[in-house]
Amino acid sequence: MRYRTLGARGPAVSVVGVGGNNFGSRLDEEGTKAVVHAALDAGITLFDTADMYGGFGESGGARGDGERLLGAALKGRRDDVVLATKFGMEMGPEADQYGRRGARAYIRYAVESSLRRLGTDRIDLYQYHEPDGVTPLEETVAALREVVAEGKIRYLGCSNLPAEQLTDAFVSTQARYHLLDRGVENDLIPACLRHGMGLLPYYPLANGLLSGKYRRGQQPPPGSRLSWREGWLTDAALDRVEALTAYATERGLTLLQVAVGGLAALPAVGSVICGAMTPAQVTANAAAAGWIPDAADLAALDTIVTPGERVV
Repeated sequence: MRYRTLGARGPAVSVVGVGGNNFGSRLDEEGTKAVVHAALDAGITLFDTADMYGGFGESGGARGDGERLLGAALKGRRDDVVLATKFGMEMGPEADQYGRRGARAYIRYAVESSLRRLGTDRIDLYQYHEPDGVTPLEETVAALREVVAEGKIRYLGCSNLPAEQLTDAFVSTQARYHLLDRGVENDLIPACLRHGMGLLPYYPLANGLLSGKYRRGQQPPPGSRLSWREGWLTDAALDRVEALTAYATERGLTLLQVAVGGLAALPAVGSVICGAMTPAQVTANAAAAGWIPDAADLAALDTIVTPGERVV
């Protein structure tokens, strides 16, 4: 596993991270523990979750279960990882009594709740999940800095903020980014570079399109994400997947290696956050970052999906 600094001022993180949106929703406690331990064995140090994870999906869990299960799985290994979580999305009636999700009272509540569920005394990267549309960002940042000063948060990040709202207060931002959707290269990545921020791509495998398990003319595997999500298996997307598969074959690679290693090589990217359902998947994701494309490889990728282009 390779490691790098997240942006210009953030912590050192593994080039592949684990996304925890399956924990407490599609994975129960044992399944979560198996994935987390496989990630640790593979050298992954960045684990990303959110306070609202766990409140949907197959397990019938509640919001907050994602943090709770991740914290339990990391017991005894907390100091070995960069623990990242997010706040600011809908959490239900108890949270609603604290008002605007970007305001000081809510942030104090959200931080303490996440610390309790995660079973830790500090959060390494605390991220504003999405703007509440009301609270001025300056007010949110001021409240977050108070908690940093108290030692409960090490670094601040954000997610789903437009490029014009990025600020030096954050060391990183999250955005949807994969080789079939390079739209963030138009404005968000230039803004990250200006502010010295790292980018944490989510959905790097395009909901599995770039995993190699979908083929033209075949039904999606039962239970897979694209078996129930519409609008992804388009002719344009499948054309590019086939082109990327040929690109990988020419280089003796898998499509997964191209998807993860290629993305990790692009400007501002700090760590590629990959979800996983099984230990085998997380091990494969970690290994895929071992491919480091050179300038010619990247130029060839640009001929398949133009920089800044959104295919799906």
